[in-house]
Amino acid sequence: MNRRQLASYFDHTLLKAYATEKELTALCDEARAYGFKMVAINSSPVRFCKEQLKDTPVHVGAAISFPLGQTTVAVKLFEAETAISEGADEIDYVINVGMARMHCWDYIEDEMRRMTELCRRRGVIVKAIFENCYLEKDEIAELARIAARVKPDFIKTSTGFGTGGATVEDVRLMKQSCGPDVQVKAAGGIRTLSDCLAMIEAGATRIGTSSGVKLVEELKRMGKLNNGDLETGTSVQGIHLGR
Repeated sequence: MNRRQLASYFDHTLLKAYATEKELTALCDEARAYGFKMVAINSSPVRFCKEQLKDTPVHVGAAISFPLGQTTVAVKLFEAETAISEGADEIDYVINVGMARMHCWDYIEDEMRRMTELCRRRGVIVKAIFENCYLEKDEIAELARIAARVKPDFIKTSTGFGTGGATVEDVRLMKQSCGPDVQVKAAGGIRTLSDCLAMIEAGATRIGTSSGVKLVEELKRMGKLNNGDLETGTSVQGIHLGR
């Protein structure tokens, strides 16, 4: 895996309440320079970031009902529709975690279906954020099975604002439960190359992190060839990299 391949996994993230236009510009500049897949931001600065990234392949992703998920479905749909109208290419929405903990699965499925249908109509990618740190393993699996029926583009481990982030165990469980038509995004607390690669090995096809630049630079420093590739057969903490 070379640095460009690694970078293509990354949703480059700045979701702080106090993010400024200067910081958002730096985020977009880094995403463009490193070839990250997306910038992950709150919905308010979507138009600004879209302008920064015009004529580039980098997507703008809006976080919806973030980070708590405690808004009505109608509010989530309105926020998502507004973000799409202002240029969002991807929507990451937080499910109603309380409803999941109460096992109100019909509510969760209806919410997921309506969000997915909106994004399908508008031609954008949709990701459902579970916030696994508040859920039991059987609840995570049930959410993933609902996703297997509804088929959002991705299910996502965490907001990064809860009591815990992505784990390899959860990524593997989600991938095993959601079927072949839904992808898994790992996010929250992924700050080392070994953790990142472990998530990919477990089945994640997107990584949400604010440490993307650090991770790519770490890859470049390790046993690399002239183009930044790791030697075939190289391992990081037992994770094989010769893909």
